[in-house]
Amino acid sequence: MNDDLLFLSAIDAASLIRRRKLSPVEYTDAVLAAIARTQPTLNAFVTVMAEPARAAARAAEAAVAAGAALGPLHGVPVSIKDLIDVAGVRTTHGSHIFADHVAAADGVTPARLKAAGAIIIGKTTTPEFGHKGLTDSPLQGVTRNPWAPDRTPGGSSGGAAAAVAAGLGPLAVGTDGAGSIRGPAASCGIVGLKPTLGAVPMETASDVFANNAYAGPMTRTVADAALMLSAMVGPDERDPWSLANPGLRPITPLLAGQRLAGIRIGYIEKMANTQVDDEVRTNTEAALAALAALGAEIEPVSEAIDWIEYEGRVLYQSAIAAKMLPRFPQWRDKMDKSLIAFAEWGSGFSMTDVRNAEYARTNLFQAMQRLFKRFDFLVSPTTARTALDATFDAAQQVIINNQPCGLTRQSWTAYQYPFNLTGHPAISVPSGWARDGLPTALQIVGRWWADADVLRVAALFEQACPWADRRPAL
Repeated sequence: MNDDLLFLSAIDAASLIRRRKLSPVEYTDAVLAAIARTQPTLNAFVTVMAEPARAAARAAEAAVAAGAALGPLHGVPVSIKDLIDVAGVRTTHGSHIFADHVAAADGVTPARLKAAGAIIIGKTTTPEFGHKGLTDSPLQGVTRNPWAPDRTPGGSSGGAAAAVAAGLGPLAVGTDGAGSIRGPAASCGIVGLKPTLGAVPMETASDVFANNAYAGPMTRTVADAALMLSAMVGPDERDPWSLANPGLRPITPLLAGQRLAGIRIGYIEKMANTQVDDEVRTNTEAALAALAALGAEIEPVSEAIDWIEYEGRVLYQSAIAAKMLPRFPQWRDKMDKSLIAFAEWGSGFSMTDVRNAEYARTNLFQAMQRLFKRFDFLVSPTTARTALDATFDAAQQVIINNQPCGLTRQSWTAYQYPFNLTGHPAISVPSGWARDGLPTALQIVGRWWADADVLRVAALFEQACPWADRRPAL
């Protein structure tokens, strides 16, 4: 098998297809063969749509031969996380409850990617209802990290991240309710973008007005993430945040060149976490040095900020309780133990706790807005350590620097959930590798609707510190 074909960027693949130098059929067959080869080890897919994908590839090849108008992603394989509907395919949510649920229609993002010419190759794994930062479920088993199969690819978009890192398609749609795009991207050494709230419609949210979940691109390169995002953005009548979307801002003129001169970056070493792994810190400092070498002005954020970990947990776990407790009588014995624990913890919060948590969300948003008066971007590690064990219990404490540091959101993923609550765009890009052979990552956060600026800074960093040439030894 030609691994160079599997690790083509989406931009290069689409260009080769348009110029008749790459067959969509050949490309799709190569990706499907790689999925079949790695599925027993990685378990990245719930459903492989082999025959529909091949039919779409044949149609894509015929369109090229006929000289038809081609979309920007024409003939390029993409996978969809199993929380998002694809017509005629199961959407299981990683749960026995929906094990046989077949979607009647495409969700917004699959429909838009199809319209751009992409070929959907399958549905990727998620923990049950996407509730945790690891990817295993009673229905689908354990998904593993391509860089080290004994480690998790992160979650809840772990199947998507593992697939992209392993060359099982250059594009994947993830969702991010508390870091579920950025955490897996960090764990698997790829790019993951959580867009501005409303930039990509999230019509499946249970409470669209209080939504803190996002759909976004997961790719191996920043340029691919930008191309994929361009096919996903825009309003949808079912998502009020998207209806208020003024459109992504054009790139700031200061970012038009190859330098970051005049750009002010605030560095946040810790958020709710008390510990940062030494190698993560070292790689983050090297990333900051690379940004400074490009001309950026970097300053530590000195303000004491309440990162509302407790209040964020109130919102997260009370929502899980509201959804899951009614299902306990019939399904509890077949549900993930950590999902049960989260629901039970969430049931202990009062109405006053929930309202105070909503007020705290406003305070956090306004604190970030004050920071963005002084800084153009905020940066931090994406995770406080490399990937946890593949079978780690999300209801237990994470160990960092030989110290127990609380639940994943209080420790490993503490840098991620705040920007779900504030709505700012945030991207994770690789910052290096640790001695355990696993990647570390840098998070770059921008102003509302400045997703293009976030992507541009990430692209300049990628150019200075490239990563996409590295491949896991599967």
